[in-house]
Amino acid sequence: MHTPDPDFEARIREEKRLVAIENHAEAWAEGEAAGIDIDIIAETALATALGELARCCGEESALALVDRMRNRILSGEFTRGGCLH
Repeated sequence: MHTPDPDFEARIREEKRLVAIENHAEAWAEGEAAGIDIDIIAETALATALGELARCCGEESALALVDRMRNRILSGEFTRGGCLH
């Protein structure tokens, strides 16, 4: 029986995360280039993400993500120059 390698799975997940960041950064830049205000881009990105997560994984998953992100904001992660990169 084959046992999954947790390091391999973690590397795959990290690679997917980096591709997602790149895709979102490109979409964000396109929105800005089109003259869309940053707050509008941010709100629609969050609404889209939370809607998809709630649809696919349930409302509890979406709420858990909101809680995690709230904690990251409150800890200053994003204002200290930290980001998802």
